[in-house]
Amino acid sequence: MQPAEFPGRLELRLARRGGAVELLRVPAALFGAAARLRRSAFDAGLLPAHRLAVPVVSVGNLSTGGTGKTPMCALIVRELAARGLAPGLLSRGHRAGADGRNDEARLLDELCPGVPHVQSKDRVRGGEELVARGSGSIVLDDGFQHRRLHRDLDLVLVDATRPWGLPAPEAGGEPVCALLPRGLLREPPSSLARAHAIAITRADQVDASRLEALEGEIERAAPGVPVLRAGHRAVRLRDEQGSERPLASLRGAEVDLVSGIGNPEAFERTARALGARVRAHRAFEDHHAYAKGDLDGLGSGGVAVLTTAKDAVKLAPIGSPVRVLDVEIALTSGAGVLGALLDALSPGAHG
Repeated sequence: MQPAEFPGRLELRLARRGGAVELLRVPAALFGAAARLRRSAFDAGLLPAHRLAVPVVSVGNLSTGGTGKTPMCALIVRELAARGLAPGLLSRGHRAGADGRNDEARLLDELCPGVPHVQSKDRVRGGEELVARGSGSIVLDDGFQHRRLHRDLDLVLVDATRPWGLPAPEAGGEPVCALLPRGLLREPPSSLARAHAIAITRADQVDASRLEALEGEIERAAPGVPVLRAGHRAVRLRDEQGSERPLASLRGAEVDLVSGIGNPEAFERTARALGARVRAHRAFEDHHAYAKGDLDGLGSGGVAVLTTAKDAVKLAPIGSPVRVLDVEIALTSGAGVLGALLDALSPGAHG
């Protein structure tokens, strides 16, 4: 097997302990002080939150990087639609392309066909646009830190494989838990206390003792907040022509992986769990804009190149022949809790 390639991935440098990287703890302390001050200002009502005429469900996290927000947004959209609440999607549009949409928007278009989606740095203005277009509820993607827009349900995701954003150091030991720029946290874990519910994603990719320890950490940070568990499951394999192939065809097959997501190791674990033999994995930074040559050397000798659905929408314009592994998120515990929280959303309580 060829070694995994992680060209320029910042989190691997931050995951190391000691050396010059520890100097980043000084600006991280300043960042933390500013984050706590801002949190206190919103909590005290000194900074106002704008309430829309329809319920808003925020799907967010504490860290930068992938925790499964996009598939969770798709799940919440389906649940709201089933309750007759005509959902719309609202996101910031980070690193949007020439068409004004980013990779999450393109993927959500595939996962939620026909659902209106507005991308705007001004979440209040974007939410008002969705209301004007007839949305009866709004799913706010990556909204936990964007408190200027009032939300009726704050669902926060914590990735079981990287709870506080960073992987475990290569030398072993506990992962670094630190705020930006020393780590990947945008807020301290204590901010989980303002969530209405916390979902541990990729709970199926860690052992029971590690999961229980994480739940203990969350309980200490956010006592009394319900904790759900969710797993990522592969549901579909598509070939270069978009035709479905059986997932079983990956069993024993040699593949090369390419990804530009927040947690590439999780993607690799999913491929291996399906029985694939990973020859190489080229992992770029999250939101990587693919260019000709990025896949050079992959797929040699007739080996299939496998990627994620999020990456596939960015690889399509450059015509790279890849197979796509579609993954969905599913609650393995706490589905009733989430259902009750969504049932409590009533348009009549707004406005």
